[in-house]
Amino acid sequence: MAHSAVTNNRAATSPVAVRSLQEMLKDSTDMTENSSAVHSAATTPTSRSHPTSLALGSINAPSNRSTPTSPQNGDPTLMRSQASKMETIKNWSISTYKCTKQLMFEKLGKSSRTVDTELETQIEQLRDIQRKYSNVLRLSRALTSHFYHVVQTQHALGEAFSELAQKSPELQEEFVYNAETQRSLTKNGETLLGALNFFVSSVNTLCNKTIEDTLLTVRQYEAARIEYDAYRTDLELLAQNKSEANAARLEEATQLYEQHKTNFEKLRSDVTIKLKFLDENRIKVMHKQLLLLHNAVSAYFSGNQQALEATLKQFNIKLKSPNSSIPSWLEQ
Repeated sequence: MAHSAVTNNRAATSPVAVRSLQEMLKDSTDMTENSSAVHSAATTPTSRSHPTSLALGSINAPSNRSTPTSPQNGDPTLMRSQASKMETIKNWSISTYKCTKQLMFEKLGKSSRTVDTELETQIEQLRDIQRKYSNVLRLSRALTSHFYHVVQTQHALGEAFSELAQKSPELQEEFVYNAETQRSLTKNGETLLGALNFFVSSVNTLCNKTIEDTLLTVRQYEAARIEYDAYRTDLELLAQNKSEANAARLEEATQLYEQHKTNFEKLRSDVTIKLKFLDENRIKVMHKQLLLLHNAVSAYFSGNQQALEATLKQFNIKLKSPNSSIPSWLEQ
């Protein structure tokens, strides 16, 4: 009886269960279709197009980018360049060592030096002349500077006298005389300043350019003399040992000695020629400048304005506008 009740109960509920099962299957089918649609939409490419340049720049550029290739360690050109630099440094070091050694031994009296008495006397005279001319140049610049301020003061004093002449009727005549005197002195002073500036400029060129250029060649000659003596000493030491093992070194030392000897003799000849032409040029320049200075100063302090102006015309000196600027040597 109980079994019959259970059976009837199942029979009574079976249509509901079947309908529920069918609905669940239907819902499952709908969910599967929706999921497929979503998946299809996610995987299907859209119709939106992107700029081609961006795609190429972001994807293809890194793969096509080329990097500069570094030179290989076995590059023959690079190796030759490095070897040449090392050889240059080696030769310079050896030469510097030899010259320093030679110079020290000369000062200690342990080595002989090549002496050209006549040439070295001329070089010492030239250096002494440069020192004395430098002193003349310094004093001439000081004189020009001080005289420039004197002229400026005379000009200001003349203006003050002229202004007072207009405001002081009782002393007008006296102020006018003094104002004219100061103007005349100012004009002549500016003319003399032109001559002084020309003198200073010429002496400066002679002392700091012409003579200095010759002394530069002298310094090169003196350095070549030390190198020549250094390699000469090495050759003399190697010549004392004439063994076969020393033949190669002796031949190399002979070649280096001949090279430095040629350079030394060339520079000695250059120095001799330059000293000769410098002496002629120095005498010519200083003769002209000393004559200019004498005539200009004498004409100024004697009050001879015509002679002062004639002196400047004789030496082709052009004056600047009055009170325009400070003396020209200060601008150098």
